[in-house]
Amino acid sequence: MAFIDELTAAQIAAGVAAGDFSATEVARAALDAVEARDGAVQAFLQVTPELTLEAAARVDAARAAGEVLPPLAGVPLAVKDNMNLVGTRTTCASRMLETYESPFTATCVQRMLDAGCLPVGKANMDEFAFGSSTESSAFFRTNNPWDLERVPGGSSGGSAAAVAAGEVTLSLGSDTGGSIRQPAALCGVVGMKPTYGTVSRYGVVAFGSSLDQVGPFGRTVEDVARAMDALCAGGRDERDSTSVDCADSFAAGLEGDIAGKRVGIIPSFMNAPGLTSEVKEAVELAAHVLQDQGAELVEVELPHLDAAIAAYYVIGPAEAFSNLARFDGVRYGYQEPGCPNLAMQTARSRAKGFGAEAKRRQMLGAYLLSSGVYDKYYYAAQKARTLIVNDYERAYEAADVLLMPASPTTAFKFGELSDPTQMYLSDLFTISINIAGNGGITVPLGVGSASGMPVAAQLVGKAFDDRNLLTFARAVERGFEATTGAAGCRVAPDFAGKGGELA
Repeated sequence: MAFIDELTAAQIAAGVAAGDFSATEVARAALDAVEARDGAVQAFLQVTPELTLEAAARVDAARAAGEVLPPLAGVPLAVKDNMNLVGTRTTCASRMLETYESPFTATCVQRMLDAGCLPVGKANMDEFAFGSSTESSAFFRTNNPWDLERVPGGSSGGSAAAVAAGEVTLSLGSDTGGSIRQPAALCGVVGMKPTYGTVSRYGVVAFGSSLDQVGPFGRTVEDVARAMDALCAGGRDERDSTSVDCADSFAAGLEGDIAGKRVGIIPSFMNAPGLTSEVKEAVELAAHVLQDQGAELVEVELPHLDAAIAAYYVIGPAEAFSNLARFDGVRYGYQEPGCPNLAMQTARSRAKGFGAEAKRRQMLGAYLLSSGVYDKYYYAAQKARTLIVNDYERAYEAADVLLMPASPTTAFKFGELSDPTQMYLSDLFTISINIAGNGGITVPLGVGSASGMPVAAQLVGKAFDDRNLLTFARAVERGFEATTGAAGCRVAPDFAGKGGELA
């Protein structure tokens, strides 16, 4: 007897294909795990047993007919609730969209379903992806499976927590300023933000259109690579003007040799104020295991990164203000009853439908795009963006990949960062990658000696060099396992083996 959380996505797909167990058995085990564990974790806004079992039945029917199964056949999947999926609500964790039924399925979700994944449900998030802790959800907070009194990170906190609690094997999140990589670090799972344009954003509710990117969470680098293969299957999405063709296979090059390749270390990051010693030690461990495999460590500088947070909190709110203007309380979204005219309906509906953080960012965006302010701040932020892009390009003349923290601390307690500015600074090490558009991945490295909470390192690659990025990530994972003897595919200890038995 095994539990669903003991198997990787690769093992589940192989077991279903070999007939060791059926997709329906996997589906029931995943649903049982959610029932047993999610009351404490609260990772899901909506669980979809009908969709899960229907997808499993299709996989089992295909196997019975002798068909070749898709690469992720029978793998349980959670979907962040800003991605449309027919048969579910897409609420963005906001009262504004509380009753909104998905009219179609987002390309990224459809490609995971085409690969054989079983959609278990929609994961909780910060409202409209505005946050770093999943506390701004209009419905309830998500708890970190490693310590229920600590945050799972955000805005994709539900997606990270669902994997860390062993409820699903893979999940999808979106990353605008670190919203995949930071919660992956805090929950002890692998999380990847691909290069901007690699994964279609069609059907994903936009926050910052020039910053947003969809990516996967998993418990191993291999599982994330397999998910990337699924997300990129079929090539460019004609319905997304930013979509591009990407590598033939991300999983194929995972065990590649990194000997002689260069890993860039950024001294200013390793000595940044607020970086805790246990996170710094984790990054140093990642550097050590890469060096042991023949990589060369080189120092690089990104001189304009001190402007990254300022630029992000100009560009992001400005784009958010534009994107969320459509929720006017008239055409769709929450509608306040009893209003005497359309202007009053819009004002009252938006006041009641949006939470505090969503209002804060839209008001900031409106100000930044106003006459007389635009040139002073928005234009300056775009110039800073160009400088940051150039900084990364120069860094990659000296290094093949960059190594840095993903979060300055381990998971903090609920309410510990009550000042919005403090919360914004928790994305210090992730924001610049979204501004530049490069790919980044977080790799877990055990738990910190002081906090007992997950620690991790982040790798950042050249634009559209995500296959090489995954090779380095696998090298970190492989080296960590060899150095410490720790096995991969870990879930939070308090949830391992609770519900989700798989014969």
